[in-house]
Amino acid sequence: MVMPQTRTDGLPRNDDGIGQPSWVSGEPAVLLVEDDAGDALLVEELVADSALKVRLTWVRSMAEAVEALATEVPDCILLDLHLPDAQGLEAVSRVRAGAEQAAVVVLTGLAEEETGLAAVAAGAQDYLVKGRVEPELFVRAVRYAIQRKQSERAAVALQASRLQAQENARLERGLLPRPLLRGEGVEVVTRYRPGRAHALLGGDFYDIVQGADGTVHALIGDVSGHGPDEAALGVALRIAWRTLVLTGVTGPDQVARLEEILVAERTRSEVFATLVTLRAVPGQRTVRLVRAGHHGLLRRTGGGVEWLEPPGGPALGVVPGLARWPVAEMTVEEGASVVLFTDGLFEGHVGRGQERLGEDGLLALARECTDLPAEEFVDALIVRAEGLAEQQGGLADDVAVMHLSWD
Repeated sequence: MVMPQTRTDGLPRNDDGIGQPSWVSGEPAVLLVEDDAGDALLVEELVADSALKVRLTWVRSMAEAVEALATEVPDCILLDLHLPDAQGLEAVSRVRAGAEQAAVVVLTGLAEEETGLAAVAAGAQDYLVKGRVEPELFVRAVRYAIQRKQSERAAVALQASRLQAQENARLERGLLPRPLLRGEGVEVVTRYRPGRAHALLGGDFYDIVQGADGTVHALIGDVSGHGPDEAALGVALRIAWRTLVLTGVTGPDQVARLEEILVAERTRSEVFATLVTLRAVPGQRTVRLVRAGHHGLLRRTGGGVEWLEPPGGPALGVVPGLARWPVAEMTVEEGASVVLFTDGLFEGHVGRGQERLGEDGLLALARECTDLPAEEFVDALIVRAEGLAEQQGGLADDVAVMHLSWD
């Protein structure tokens, strides 16, 4: 076998895929696939006479080209369409299969312009007619072919990314909870903002279900972390919670089952989740709460807003199988509301320093908005907390808020 002949100045290549082509910062690597020594010499002379310095490698057959491509994918392939082991468009197809990232410029004879056009239609970036190529045209053809290939690949990647984003959005939108309310008398306002950029779901989760007897069950929780694994775990916990509610499992037993699911589904042993559940029986003004490592909640009454922190137990997954969660009771007078939320609402920074809004700061914001209707109250809390954290990029953590009232 005739070994490839290489002409090089030894400058480094850039093989970053869609990133910056190597000819921007150095010389492009060009593979010449040509069985005629005379034509190969003409190409070498064009390289020598042009302003473009390239690393030129010459092989005489498709078999040698395939072997060379297995070692290094060049920026551009100059391809003769009459090789001893590949002819016409077959040659174009084979080099594209072996070097999808490389630009292809075919070399045709004087009477083969139609073949050159057909090669471009088949995926080559350009064609050159042997014997009619000046150094300036050669430089332009190689540079344009490489740039065109880079643009094509970037466009394909962008389209694939857009399609993937659309699919992800449809999937995440389908996983967002839809309150299961069986009758009138329950007013619920929810807001959800993931901390991940371009996402619809984060590690926070919430849900509300009204049983056949009218009992209202509510949940809000937070999986530690912000990635897609945490978002998936949050969805799993929410769906499991709804299943437990519909099958009649409530209170500490319900939280214990959720912890079993978290331990089984989490990707790392240090992942945990906090949550608080609420159960309100029709005709009663006392609600029952189970709190697992979660912070407190807000109670809105005609006289204002207060922060309540009922007794609770540890977060799920911290001491698997050993934790206990007491059932706490809270009175909700007629016309009052309960506001459940995750810590992303009050952990944002205030100004440029390290100070955070905190629980006291959130309570102060809530008291400023105490006269607003439910939807406006929730939106005002989020907007004002976001505004205070604006100088440091806004609220970085997931935020879930549920404003709940019932007759």
